[in-house]
Amino acid sequence: MPLITLTTFVEQTVQDSALEAEVAQLLNDLSDIQDELLQVLTDKRQHMVSGDLAGMTALQPREERMIARLQACQEQRQQLLARAAEEGLPATDVRSLASALPKARRGNLGAQVKTASSRARLLEHQSLTNWVLVQRTLIHLSQMLEIIATGGRLQPTYGRGEPVGSSGSLLDQAA
Repeated sequence: MPLITLTTFVEQTVQDSALEAEVAQLLNDLSDIQDELLQVLTDKRQHMVSGDLAGMTALQPREERMIARLQACQEQRQQLLARAAEEGLPATDVRSLASALPKARRGNLGAQVKTASSRARLLEHQSLTNWVLVQRTLIHLSQMLEIIATGGRLQPTYGRGEPVGSSGSLLDQAA
């Protein structure tokens, strides 16, 4: 019996070591992708602000490569979590899987998970910033089209009445 227990222990140690290496590799890949994505978002924002359509068009191949890399990372994550579930480990997310590994095998996985999480929040903020910039541009273009369509005369929003002589102060202050 002790031989079976020793064999089981060795197999479990090898499995934990392999999982730790896979989690570390996933987090390293994710970190690289996040860095590149932050750079793409920054470049895109700069092109939007400067109105550089050619520069934004040139970003498209980089964005497509980022999509492919992110999809590959997601597939790697799903496979890793499925394998962890088969081995009876937590498989809800990478953080819980990393914390379930034996302390001796974890290494700096906790720090890597925390860094990836922080970068994800930064990516959310950068994406939101770009989205707001695009929305403001669309509002501006819509207002410009309205001015062109009405010849600069204020038109009532509803009905077929006469042009409005005054408008809301909030809109006037924003313009």
